[in-house]
Amino acid sequence: MSRKLPILRPIRAAGSVSRRTRVVWGAFAAAMTLACGVLVLGDAEGPRPVVMAVPELESRTDLGVNPREARLNRDRWDAIVIHHSGAPAGDGASIARMHAEQGLVGLGYHFVIGNGQGLGDGTIEVGTRWNRQQPGAHVASRPGVPDAARIADSSAANLSADHLNEHAVAICLVGNGDRRRFTDRQIRELASLVRRLQRELGIPAGRVYLHSDVAPVSSPGAHFPAAEFEGQLLQSSG
Repeated sequence: MSRKLPILRPIRAAGSVSRRTRVVWGAFAAAMTLACGVLVLGDAEGPRPVVMAVPELESRTDLGVNPREARLNRDRWDAIVIHHSGAPAGDGASIARMHAEQGLVGLGYHFVIGNGQGLGDGTIEVGTRWNRQQPGAHVASRPGVPDAARIADSSAANLSADHLNEHAVAICLVGNGDRRRFTDRQIRELASLVRRLQRELGIPAGRVYLHSDVAPVSSPGAHFPAAEFEGQLLQSSG
């Protein structure tokens, strides 16, 4: 009785891949490129990480100075206000959810800078309000300061909340500056972003405020390195 011999199949040469496998891996690579692409911002001060786009936020290739959906409105912006998020971790999306719970329309800030907890250390997220050149929602009214669109005395003590929300660029550092220091990279990226905005918008160092300068709050906190930060600003916006 004859034995049935097993059918031998040819062994693929090393490195050979079936057409179906190539198609599957090609589709996978394309999907990952779309979903997880990371842009790097290059300039004279070195490459800068930017987070991929998420709802309410945009990835940028120019550090966000030029908005995505509108022409840069140089007539609108005449100041910059620095905030902290007040939470140890987070990102633009989590802050936007918190703002929505407070009755705001999405993220009240124009930019968010991460600390490595929820958003990469030094990573800059650009909000919809900046991309559309819309006013911020980041400074509350103060007793005794009139809510006028513009007032003659533009010192920090006399700037109204209305003016600042309408005309100041809002930058938020993730973290709580009353509890711990921000990361070195956060402060470095903050200073670089502020200098770019100063150059582009003609904003002098005297018009770059901490939130506590213009509202009865501690933000960005006691641990914010104010002297170090001020020393990195452009003293002249020209």
